[in-house]
Amino acid sequence: MAEEVKKKPAAKKPASTAKKPAAKKPSAAPKVEAPAPKKVEKKGVAKAKIISRLREKYENNVRAALQEKYHYTSPMQIPSINKVVVNIGVGDATQDAKRLEEAVSELTLITGQKPVITKAKKSIASFKLREGQQIGTKVTLRGIRMYDFLDKLMSIALPRVRDFRGVSKNAFDGRGNYTLGIKEQLIFPEIDYDKVSKIRGMDIVIVTTAKSDEEAYTLLELMGMPFHR
Repeated sequence: MAEEVKKKPAAKKPASTAKKPAAKKPSAAPKVEAPAPKKVEKKGVAKAKIISRLREKYENNVRAALQEKYHYTSPMQIPSINKVVVNIGVGDATQDAKRLEEAVSELTLITGQKPVITKAKKSIASFKLREGQQIGTKVTLRGIRMYDFLDKLMSIALPRVRDFRGVSKNAFDGRGNYTLGIKEQLIFPEIDYDKVSKIRGMDIVIVTTAKSDEEAYTLLELMGMPFHR
């Protein structure tokens, strides 16, 4: 038999003990923040600051006069006007809803603020009135709109009343608030006589922080309310 030739195993290559250096990861590029855009100021353009003439009068003259007369221990006790509520009743809105829209439009022109719709709190059969029915509109003014409305009321609107001799001194409610009734909306310059379908009156309630009617009267008189002498 032929002798079996034993194949010698292939010699193993010696494993290299030295480790290959790990490949370096490319370093991230540094983040570059975009510069904030510069504010370009327009030369010769100044921001208009709206200041009410009546508010300036209160701050500069009325407060000092009230302090001198009533000797308040704290500046916070000096009374001021808190808000003005203007209300228009539209009784004929039960027959024609268009009348209410006209009242809302006129009150918006007069006050410069969108009013809300008032609804009946209870049903009255004799007036054909149901609870929840829309019967009027009102608006509550505060801040600069309040002062602008009062300034217009005292300086322009009330003097346009025919045979005007001043407003009543007896319309205070005992808590420093004053209610004034206007017979027609035509006294306000925003109302166009030719576009008015019906003459309507309104109630104006001036709410103050005064604790007595005497203080409220002094406050409104100093502000320019033309009380009857």
